[in-house]
Amino acid sequence: MKTRILSLSAFAVAVAAIGGVAFAPQARSQTTEGPPPPPPSSNFSARVDNPWFPLLRGTRWVYTGVKDGKRTRDLVTVTHQTKMIEGVPCVAVHDRLYMQGRLEERTTDWYSQDSHGNVWYFGENTAELDKHGHVTNTSGTWRAGVHGAKPGIYMPAHPHVGQSNLQEYYKGQAEDHFKVVGLFGTVAGPKTRNTLLTQEWTPLEPSVLDHKMYVRGIGTVLEQTEKGGNERNELVSVTRGA
Repeated sequence: MKTRILSLSAFAVAVAAIGGVAFAPQARSQTTEGPPPPPPSSNFSARVDNPWFPLLRGTRWVYTGVKDGKRTRDLVTVTHQTKMIEGVPCVAVHDRLYMQGRLEERTTDWYSQDSHGNVWYFGENTAELDKHGHVTNTSGTWRAGVHGAKPGIYMPAHPHVGQSNLQEYYKGQAEDHFKVVGLFGTVAGPKTRNTLLTQEWTPLEPSVLDHKMYVRGIGTVLEQTEKGGNERNELVSVTRGA
């Protein structure tokens, strides 16, 4: 089943509703100790059905936007592949970013869900490509358990305003953080809090701040750089998996 997203003006409504979001990274999560340790590997499943970030196999999201002044098209697909990382079964998600119609970046991300419903991020293989399809850069590639890298919580089971955590940790390569800054009813009505707004940042790029918007049952619907860039990614359609 294909769901088409016609308008995401709710993002602007959400940002306006909180009068602008202050950039307030958490001191603790920027230390070298990284995120808290995950639960035992037996508590994980490669089936990720957290309603804020559902990764049901076969689902594909199509995003359009802009990056570095160029038009982009981003295809994100949940595969039927799993990978054991640190004894944890992780589902593989393919992300293909096209700029001006040419494949510029390909990434495979690995996620797993614990028994409480938290989605953990266990690593990624990422590569930037030149116009001939040759790999030019793999910066940001990491996997939990390799060279001190640690998994982080990508999406909590029950997010609440003010909640913050490290999504990934590989010192000097991958240190993304998130903070929940709003829960709204801007999509289906004010009484239904089905819209989540977060801010994301990394100490590796201290001048950059992103906002992301999620909708229950769909996942990420919009990502926009608020400081330090002009990147934007907006969901235009979803093809549901099983």
